[in-house]
Order: sequence, then structure tokens, then C-alpha cells
Amino acid sequence: MSLLAQLGRPAAALAGLLLVAGVALAQPQPTDAQRQAAVEVADSLRYGHYDDIQLDDAWSNQVFERYLDVLDGQRAFLLADDVADFRYFQGRIDDALFDGELEDIYAFYHRYHERAESRFEWLLTRLDEGLDFTYKSDLRLDIDRDEAPWAQTSEELDDLWFKRLKNAALTLAISGQELEQVETNLRQRYEGQLNRIRQTNEEDIFGLFMAAVTGSIDPHSGYLSPRQGESFDIQMRLSLEGIGALLQSDGEYVKVASLVPGGPAERAGALEPADRIVAVGQEEGEMVNVVSMRLDNVVDLIRGPKGSVVRLDVVPAQAVDMTRSRIVEITRDTVNLEDQAAQGKVIEIERDDGAHRIGVIEVPTFYVDFDAWQAGEDDFRSTTRDVAREIERLKTEDIEGIVLDLRNNGGGALQEANSLLGLFIDRGPTVQVRDARGRISLYGDTEAGTHYDGPLGVLVNRLSASASEIFAGAIQDYGRGLVMGSPTFGKGTVQTLNELSHGQIKLTRAKFYRITGDSTQHRGVEPDIIFPSLIDPDLIGESSLENALDWDTVRSVQYRHYGEPWRYLETIKDLHQSRAAEHPNFRYLTQQAELNRRLREQTTSVSLNREQRQREVEAQEAEQLALENQRRRALGLDLLEEWVDARTEESDDEPVEQVQVQEAAHILLDFTLLSSDDYRLANRH
Repeated sequence: MSLLAQLGRPAAALAGLLLVAGVALAQPQPTDAQRQAAVEVADSLRYGHYDDIQLDDAWSNQVFERYLDVLDGQRAFLLADDVADFRYFQGRIDDALFDGELEDIYAFYHRYHERAESRFEWLLTRLDEGLDFTYKSDLRLDIDRDEAPWAQTSEELDDLWFKRLKNAALTLAISGQELEQVETNLRQRYEGQLNRIRQTNEEDIFGLFMAAVTGSIDPHSGYLSPRQGESFDIQMRLSLEGIGALLQSDGEYVKVASLVPGGPAERAGALEPADRIVAVGQEEGEMVNVVSMRLDNVVDLIRGPKGSVVRLDVVPAQAVDMTRSRIVEITRDTVNLEDQAAQGKVIEIERDDGAHRIGVIEVPTFYVDFDAWQAGEDDFRSTTRDVAREIERLKTEDIEGIVLDLRNNGGGALQEANSLLGLFIDRGPTVQVRDARGRISLYGDTEAGTHYDGPLGVLVNRLSASASEIFAGAIQDYGRGLVMGSPTFGKGTVQTLNELSHGQIKLTRAKFYRITGDSTQHRGVEPDIIFPSLIDPDLIGESSLENALDWDTVRSVQYRHYGEPWRYLETIKDLHQSRAAEHPNFRYLTQQAELNRRLREQTTSVSLNREQRQREVEAQEAEQLALENQRRRALGLDLLEEWVDARTEESDDEPVEQVQVQEAAHILLDFTLLSSDDYRLANRH
């Protein structure tokens, strides 16, 4: 696979495999095809992965623990004795792979299968007996049990599941459902989970184990079954055909990782990163609860023909309780090149010496019309060509600088990162690519001349990834302009897809490095001027993914400096801080980001007492509402009565989208004026 195809959006963590309807075997056994595929996966990891992988006993122990997390990450089904019964092979998984002997792996899954099937039957029995919860006890339910000890007895798990059932019922009751509807919805949920467990076949078991094997190496390597290979785009990018959202699994929930630029979800403003989807419905009919549903099954529910409507029951990322969900409607559509085209505008800034004009060009993705390009057409569309066109248009409007807005730009074609940089520098390297053998290839702009040599700024955020990080890092390293915003995603690895005798393997084969020698992996690009962000780096980004490859360095290459913006950074930061301290939206962003972190740290359990639960939620939302209304009061906007209205209230002054662009323009103007003053002084006769 070429680097053009490899440099895509950051792949979300492999979260689950599609279950195929079939008759579950009493004692599932690996097929000959799966045995052979296991051997080939082991060889691929050992000889083809970027890292020097040692498939030994220590690694086997890691895979065993990872397999436990894949099967029962919340410690809710298996008992301590179940785990102990199978620890005899935890140090032998490497040998099992090399020899294709997977019987122990399948036997362990079978034990889990029995426990899970029994548990869902237990839940349905409780529902058949009728719910008589009073919600007046002092019980609390721990939210995250991924580090909890394994239960010693079935009675311990009964107690846990009693709390989980009560919490599920309370959540629905608080949302306004009557008891009969609560019982119906819960029965539908648990019957669906039981049916999916019963339909598990050998291919599913093999896929789950392969997820543990590859996931123990890095989050972007993964095994694709033959059926998954048919839906490569979904598995490779986790893209949802129809709404334009990239999803990943987050415990029992499916959450939004990012939005496709120009896609239906982004245009509708209906979803945001880290939102959790708890139910899916079509334009008519009942909503289907998707809590604990595997990712591919959720994908199947959301996909649909262009023009049709899908309904999503969504818990906003900033919500402190799962009862605070809302239903959004999105009309499925395709994402066209026009929807992702670079677009420019002019921002006017009033200063004491009069009005100033700064151009802003939004670059949603690094795209190129490959078909037209390969056909030799002269007028094919690409990011570089569209940005060049916008630059020429903005020049006619007497701008004093240009800001490239790369926020939410998840990457694209490597050739476009090279050629776009070439608009602003006169030849030079863009990125180094190091392969598994340590060989380094250098990519860059080879055309002489520049398209724009004036003051330049680059605006990024946590969802700027891959090609965006390469471009922003190069602009920073060359001293060609200022980088502003929040630290980027940190996706600095390259994957290729290789055929196996049974299925395919997506393998991390190379790593990106800046021209300074610093990797973009894990750390991303640190802006010169940091803006507050409501995207929590603990939830979104490379550093939030398990077993992400480390940051490291290679040798620097030779390159020239086009400027020294760092000479002015202290003054520019002081000017920025003065404006930020006075601007209601910047104060809001800083305070809300800190409040979100504090609430997440505090909310480790939920009360099963209805009144106490509501008091806790109302107290937390009162803090959020106070912050929002403080911002709105300062801006002269109408105040909100409830915090949940903040996501649905339409406003032309949205904090993240508007204030950061405005401030980036101010910062670039400061830089322009400071550097031009120095230029005039240096050339005074």
C-alpha cells in the first residue's frame, strides 16, 4: 500500500467484531484455517512490525491479561476461580500461536460464554419476577471496574448485577419512563445481549483473541476476518457510512472519536467528540438500546441509504450522568469533495491605528482527486490547488497575514502535506519516514519558489492528526509561522494491510519524524501559543490509547530557517493572555475544561438512591450552568434555565469555533506588527 493511502485519519482502538448468526457449538474448536492464520499473524508481528517485537513468555502474559480485558473488562462475568483455572497457559501463548494450537484459548472463551449466558438468563428471570425497586437505599455503583478484583463467589456477582440492574432501571425512570416501559426496554436490552452471545461462532472467538494479540503490540495493528475485509473502510477508519462519524468502543459504550469534515453529523452540529451513543433508531419505530453492543453491530444499525434518517440517543461528553441523554436526528448522506474543499474568509480587527484584515483558510482534510490525477487531467482538485486559489483571492482583499485552520483535520494524502508546504517555502524536506529496518526516507517539496511569503499562522487542536501534524510541525521547525491551539492527536505511525491465508492483518510498519528528528507519535505537535480545549486528552488522542508506541527521535536533516518567530513569543503571549483574560469565551473555555476534569475525577460511582442521585446531578449541572450563563451574560446573550439546553441553543457566538479563530487572527497580527517594526528598524538609514 502506498504512503498516499496509509496517511489517513487516526484509527480508533479495535473494539469488537461482527457476530454472525449461527448455531453455537457446545465446545468450540479452532478451524484449520484459523490455526494457519494464527501462525501467520505471529510471523507478521515478529518480522514485519515496526517495533522489535519479542514474542516470549513475558509477552504471553501481557496477551493473557489483554484477553481478559477483551472478554470481561469490567470484571462482571468471570470468577476468580475461572481465571485461575486457565492461568496455566498464560505464559505459553507465544508457543500456541507459533504452533497454531488454540484449543486452550477457545476453552477459556467457552467458560466466559457459559458465565455470560447464565448471567443474562439471571437478569431476565429478575425481570420476569417484576421490578420492585424503591430507590431509597444508600447503595452506590462503581462506574469503572477495570481494575477491580475478580469476584470470589457467584453471590458477589449477584450483588454487583443487582446494583447494575437497579441503576439501569433508575436511569430509565429518571428519564421519564413508566415502570412497564422500563421493564420492556431492559428486557429488550438483555435479550439482545443474550442472543448475540448465543450466536457466537468460532470466527468470532478467533477474532476476539486476535484483538488481544495485536492490541498488546499497538492500538493501530489489528486482524480483519474475511468478512471484515469486505467492509475494509469501516474497520480501517471506523467510518460510519451515512452520517460521517468515526467511532470507538469505550467500556460498555460506543463513543464518537471524531467527525468527518463536511459530513452529515458535522453539518448538523448533532455530535461532538467523546459523546456516547446509547440507542439507535430509524426514522420510525422503536429505538434499539446499544449499551454493551459490539461496535460492528452498532455500525450496522446506523448505516443506511442516502436521504434516510437515523435517530441517535446521545449522552453528551460533558454530561456527568447517563440519565442526561438526548435524541438527535441525522439525515444520511455521502461526503463529497466539495464538502471538504478549503475555504477562505477575511477577519477584520480593530486596533488603535485603524482596521486590519487577516485571511483565514479552513482546511478540513488533505484531499486529492486521485482518479482525475491518475488520468492526467490538468484541473484535478486537491487541497494544495484549492488553498492556492484561496490565497490569490485573499491577496486581492489587502490582507496582512493568513491563518490556516487545521482544527479537526484528521489527515489525508502525504503528497498534499508536501505540496501544501511548498506554497510557503522554497523547496525543502517535510517529513522523515523510518521503516521497521531502520531505513529513513525523506519526503518534501521539490518545486522552486513560493506562492505566499507573508506572515503565516497555523491553528490546530486535539483532532488535528497525521498529515496535519506533519504540516504544522514543519511550519514550526522552519520558523515559517506560528502554530496556535491545543496539542495535536499524536498519530505518528504508518499502517499497511497485508493478506493472510485467512483474513488480513493491519500492521504498523513505519513512523513519522519531523525534520528536527522529533517524532510526532504520542506527543503530537505542541503549539507555540496554547489555547484551552474542551476535548479531554485522556479520552481522545494517541496518548489515550493502550499500548501506543512511544515518542522518540532520529537524526535531524539539513534545513533553513525562514524566520525567528520565537524571538517575539514572550511579547505575543503577554498580549494574548491580556485579551484572553478579558474575553468571556476564553474564560469560559479555561474554566469549563478544568470543571470537566474535576467532575470526571470525582464521579467514580453513582448513587442508587433516586433523590440523592438527582441532587448530585443537579449540583454538578448547576456549576456548569453558572459558567455558561456567566459567559452569556458577558456577551449580552439570553440566559439558559437548564444546562442541558446549552447543546441545543443556537448561537452565532459559539466559544470553540469562533473565539479561537478570532484570537488566532489577533495573534498573527501582533506577530506581523512586531516583526515589521524590527524590519523597519534594521533597514533604517
